[in-house]
Amino acid sequence: MNARQTKVTIKTNERIAHRYCRLVLAAPSLARTARPGNFIMVKVPDAAGVLLRRPLSIHRAEAARGRIELLYEIVGPGTDALSRKRSGDLIDVIGPLGNGFDVRTRARDALNILVAGGVGVAPLVFLAQRLKKGKVLALIGARAEAHILCAGDFRRLGCEVRIATDDGSAGFRGRVTDLLEDVLMRIRRKKDFRPVLYGCGPAPMLKAMARVCRENRLQSQVSLESHMACGIGACLGCVVQTTRGYERVCKEGPVFRTDDLVW
Repeated sequence: MNARQTKVTIKTNERIAHRYCRLVLAAPSLARTARPGNFIMVKVPDAAGVLLRRPLSIHRAEAARGRIELLYEIVGPGTDALSRKRSGDLIDVIGPLGNGFDVRTRARDALNILVAGGVGVAPLVFLAQRLKKGKVLALIGARAEAHILCAGDFRRLGCEVRIATDDGSAGFRGRVTDLLEDVLMRIRRKKDFRPVLYGCGPAPMLKAMARVCRENRLQSQVSLESHMACGIGACLGCVVQTTRGYERVCKEGPVFRTDDLVW
C-alpha cells in the first residue's frame, strides 16, 4: 500500500452525538485504496501547542463518490480545533496507513461478530461494508445511551445490532464483553458454532475480549488504539508486546490477532 501526504477538501464536519463528530473528506485516491482497519494521520491546523498529527481510523470509504469518512471524539485542543473546520476547508493528511482486518479466510456461512467500545466503533462500520459473506452481528458498548454510536449505520448495512450500556440506560446492562459472553453462550447451542470476531475499543475491553475468545477457542482480530507520533513506524512510540517480540501499532498493526498479543 502506498501511503502519501496530500491535502483534501472537507465536505462536511458535523457533531453527531455528545462530543463525537463525523468528518467527510473529498479524497478519491484514499477512497480507492483504503481497507478496513487502515487509518490516516491528520494535521490539525490552528491549534496552539499542537505539534503532532492525529491518527484517525477510516470510518467509511466510498470509491464511487471519491470520499472517506472519519469519526472522532473531541478530547483535547487538537480534536477541538479539527471540529471547528468547515465545508470547503483544506486539511493535510497522510494515508492510508497500517495493516487492516484480514477477511480472506472466513467461511462463507460464518457468523461475523463485531465488538465495539465507544469511538472504537469507527473502523468496524467500514469493515461491515466489506463483509459480504455470512451474517454480521454488531455489539456496541457505551457508558450510557447518549454515547451510543452508529447503530443506525450498521442496521442500514443489514447487520443485526445489540447494545450494551454500563448504566443500563439502553439495551443490555453491563459491559459489551459481558454481552458478548451472553451471545456466545446462546449461539453455542446451535449446531454450527463458527463465529469470527473483530473488535476495536479501549485496551481493557480488548483484553477482556481476548480472554473470552481464548476460553471459547475462537478466532479474533482487534484494532488497537494508541498514541502515535509519526504513524509510519519511524519513532517507535507505539510499540506493543506480541508473541513475536515488540511490534509497532502503526506499522505491523493497528490490527492484530488477539492470540498474538501479550496482554
